[in-house]
Amino acid sequence: MNNKKSKRIWLVAIAVILLLSYLIWQTYSQPTLEDIPGNFEEVAFVRNEQNKGGIIRIYAITVDDPSVANYDACADLFPTNDFNSITTVYFFDKNKPYPTVLTLESPHYDTDKYSAIYIAKRRGTN
Repeated sequence: MNNKKSKRIWLVAIAVILLLSYLIWQTYSQPTLEDIPGNFEEVAFVRNEQNKGGIIRIYAITVDDPSVANYDACADLFPTNDFNSITTVYFFDKNKPYPTVLTLESPHYDTDKYSAIYIAKRRGTN
């Protein structure tokens, strides 16, 4: 009887170890900016301070090779919450001037100095 209990403990331990291994692997195998064609780099970020209502996140991302850049795949990496939140990602050519500071007020950067080559917006579902 003691042998059966020991076997059961080992089976449960192996199952837990396998589950934890899978979760750790999933966590560290998620795509990053480096994995997406275009050589993206985050250069500026701003977020509203209050959490009563929608969360507003604004990013400035440079792209080194616009001809192969996958803008939507890159934008999908940035967080978006439910309940009227919005994430806006501005993409700029790395070889031209780009902002390093963003504001919450539209247009979020000096449009006379900088020109976005692509803008992606993601909204929460509720």
